[in-house]
Amino acid sequence: MKKSKFSQPQILKILRQQTKGKKVRDICTQHNISEPTFYLWKKKFLQPVSRDKVRLRDLEKEMSQYKKILAEQTLLINLLKDLLYKKS
Repeated sequence: MKKSKFSQPQILKILRQQTKGKKVRDICTQHNISEPTFYLWKKKFLQPVSRDKVRLRDLEKEMSQYKKILAEQTLLINLLKDLLYKKS
């Protein structure tokens, strides 16, 4: 894959120009990039937030399951200790 001549901070700076009201065609002409490149960058650098949110939600769900398992195991361990000490 061909390496971009723009760094990630430069790409983000270019993409932010659209939010300031500049037209995509003018931005692309100014930075000597094609419109498809601009939209690919936009997809790559500005939309991972939604994927990150989904991943975070999945991780939080998994973590809550692990916490539940830990609580159950701790309860079982304490119960077994109590039974063991009562027999002695």
